[in-house]
Amino acid sequence: MDIQKIISQLTLEEKVLLLEGKDAWFLNGVERLDVPSILVTDGPHGVRLSEGFDLKNIKPATNFPSACAMAASWNKELLSEAGRAMADECHHYGVSVLLGPGTNMKRSPLGGRNFEYYSEDPYLSGAMATAFINGVQAEGIGTSLKHFAVNDQETNRMRTNATLDERALREIYLVPFEMAVKEAKPWTMMGAYNRVRGDFACENKMLLQDILRDEWGYEGLVMSDWGAVIHKVETIRNGLDLEMPGPGFRRGEVMGAIEDGSLSMTSLDERVKHVLELIDLATTHKKEVKADFEKNHAVALKMAQESIVLLKNEDSILPLIGDLKIAVIGEQAIKPRFQGGGSSIMKPAFLENALDNILHLSKNVVFAKGYDGHKKEDAKSLILEALKIAEDADVVVVFVGTTDEIESEGYDRANMSLAQEHLDLLDAICEVHSDVVVVLSNGSAVTLPFEKKVKGIVEGWLLGQAGGKAIAQVLFGHINPSGKLTETFPLTIQSTPAYGYFPGDINEVTYNEGIFVGYRYYDTKGVQVQYPFGYGLSYTSFVYNNFKMAKASYNKDEKVTFTVDITNTGKVFGQEIVQVYVKDTESLLVRPEKELKVFKKVKLQSGETKTIEF
Repeated sequence: MDIQKIISQLTLEEKVLLLEGKDAWFLNGVERLDVPSILVTDGPHGVRLSEGFDLKNIKPATNFPSACAMAASWNKELLSEAGRAMADECHHYGVSVLLGPGTNMKRSPLGGRNFEYYSEDPYLSGAMATAFINGVQAEGIGTSLKHFAVNDQETNRMRTNATLDERALREIYLVPFEMAVKEAKPWTMMGAYNRVRGDFACENKMLLQDILRDEWGYEGLVMSDWGAVIHKVETIRNGLDLEMPGPGFRRGEVMGAIEDGSLSMTSLDERVKHVLELIDLATTHKKEVKADFEKNHAVALKMAQESIVLLKNEDSILPLIGDLKIAVIGEQAIKPRFQGGGSSIMKPAFLENALDNILHLSKNVVFAKGYDGHKKEDAKSLILEALKIAEDADVVVVFVGTTDEIESEGYDRANMSLAQEHLDLLDAICEVHSDVVVVLSNGSAVTLPFEKKVKGIVEGWLLGQAGGKAIAQVLFGHINPSGKLTETFPLTIQSTPAYGYFPGDINEVTYNEGIFVGYRYYDTKGVQVQYPFGYGLSYTSFVYNNFKMAKASYNKDEKVTFTVDITNTGKVFGQEIVQVYVKDTESLLVRPEKELKVFKKVKLQSGETKTIEF
């Protein structure tokens, strides 16, 4: 496509049309110049294709674990593989750009959209976003890195102004975007709804021009979040290329601004160029593919297996071994909460529940519903039914979690609690049985008031369509859990760094905690937590030895290199996540106690030692 030639042949009206969507998901083309319309769609954990905004008629696609889960795998290679599988299904459905990943920060556990984001740590978030983008785009499908920037809450997201200092902006909130832009070059970026330092993100010159393009050298397209454009002419002037969805209703404003000289044709043509470059990229890589949904389901299963985090395993209650009578309790064992609410909702190509897979691995299993997500009036009778089977079992496995009513796009969580009927069920079961294992389904940190009463806790996140099988495999030891937390589980919401500032008032949210987000706060301030960042148990054990620096000292421009030996000292295969943190002891500024700088996931057979080099 000769882009400059096309621009020279476009009418003013055609140029303006190219800067807005054709409808909910298609971009405008220019038929007379053979510029095609291309299709974009959600989302961050699989292809959500629908006619317009009709969420009742979604095309089936592989529903991968949500970002909160995928990040807990700490496996960049696997995340790239999942990205390639999603790209395969994009080609299948004629989609050119997948609207993800989301790499906003988990500033507070109450963020309603936390399940769509990777971590409270900016480096880990950036590394995961980079891996995902590289996987998708390697197959000729574009991504949209979102939501740029400082869009860390749902409350008043369409108008609130994020006020934060330069260190917080540069050291925390922009880091994952900068990493992904420089290391993965996403085809598109998506501007956020909120304001940052007074200006809406989609018309924010500091973000879109000064930082994104001038500092980071970004050359791709910047689109708005759906309905995020407020002042159309300002968006064009300050760096936004594409308004979504369409059709827009501000064409007259743009044409008038061109005619009266308040908007330059140079600015307009620059935006048009980015749209045409995206269309050219998409059409160049377009191909007909028949997706292998069963193969992609296997990738989703692998991701789910590696995302599960074992939080507690008192008396080695897990894995479930021997001829045990097992009581499985909880509606989520048969109706899994496999995804979060909002724009990322998908129709899974397949869906496995935990109970069916548990029954494949053990025949000595009884089940009780325990609660009903829709009929709260049946709560007492369902608990009584559950107690009857619990009393006669050797081990009780209880499935509990959050619900779409608790966490979703569009609103933040009211508290960190699980669903109340789930807690009531657990309290009752712990009164009659001491060998209880809890399986959690949630998109962000939750409080665990039952932690001392149960022997096992398995963090199952929102594991996508294959999560039920992965959970069963972990419970019975067919898979050794290898996930680790990418967010701290605090004891209370009152002990979190943003408490008192989040979500702010209707017009303003202040980031008074500065750079002290997540573990940077808890470690530096000595605040006790339920489970720390980077934590996760295994069915085996690992020992670190022989840490060696390549040399004794380095100057400021040199890369630090070192090696460490890791041995699997247990009896089964396992995977360890080697996490490397640094501490600045010389800075005149207040610095966190430690900061993650690199990590690697290592596979080790029983008794095996590997030397890991960084």
